[in-house]
Amino acid sequence: MSTTRQDLLQAFDTLLQPARFKDHGPNGLQVEGKAKISRIVSGVTASRSLIEAAIAAQADAIFVHHGLFWRGQEGSVTGWMKQRLALLLIHDINLFAYHLPLDAHPELGNNAQLGLQLGLRASAHFGAQDLGFLGERSDGGSFASADELAHHIENKLKRPVVQVGSAPFAIKNIAWCSGGAQGYFEAAIAAGADAFITGEISEPQAHYAREMGVAYFACGHHASERYGAPAVAAHAAAQFGLDHQFIDIDNPA
Repeated sequence: MSTTRQDLLQAFDTLLQPARFKDHGPNGLQVEGKAKISRIVSGVTASRSLIEAAIAAQADAIFVHHGLFWRGQEGSVTGWMKQRLALLLIHDINLFAYHLPLDAHPELGNNAQLGLQLGLRASAHFGAQDLGFLGERSDGGSFASADELAHHIENKLKRPVVQVGSAPFAIKNIAWCSGGAQGYFEAAIAAGADAFITGEISEPQAHYAREMGVAYFACGHHASERYGAPAVAAHAAAQFGLDHQFIDIDNPA
């Protein structure tokens, strides 16, 4: 089966409501391809490797979290930008990209899906644009210590975690926000979190964690955002009867 580019765009916009967000770049259709779509490839970032994999998979559209265009970037089409755009245009592939709207969706977004992977249930939101999630274990229990939570995250995400703070007290209230959300740490502390999970850490957060007694876990920008794009793309594919494939291009960051 197939659908039109416009109908698929409308479905993504209806689901993710990009107009609600003040974002760092354009959400929606970033590169126009063929009018009829029957196969979608989803991924985290519109890298050349993902585009090449989508071409090999004979995709008509790519759905990602990190698109090609960001506010403040140089406007010239050279180097890596030229290479990626050339591949999309030559093969007539649509590129759909949603940044903060994909983080925020309460069921299919990056934060919701990260919580699902980690066995966490959200009960509140915090931080700018309410992107941060705050909750506890889905089974209502707690983690005996920060070390136990770190081990749990590593087992679920299959990668090492940078941990700051190893106090032995039980961890009940857990805040999380995928990707580069280290700036949300202070808001998580103010919201009453015992621990904060995100993708990255910067220099100030290590001091905050030690001084405030709130454990900090950086599990990788890419690793924390692997789950929203395939969830949304699979949802749209089921709606229209399209083929869908998630292609994970590994990234150690």
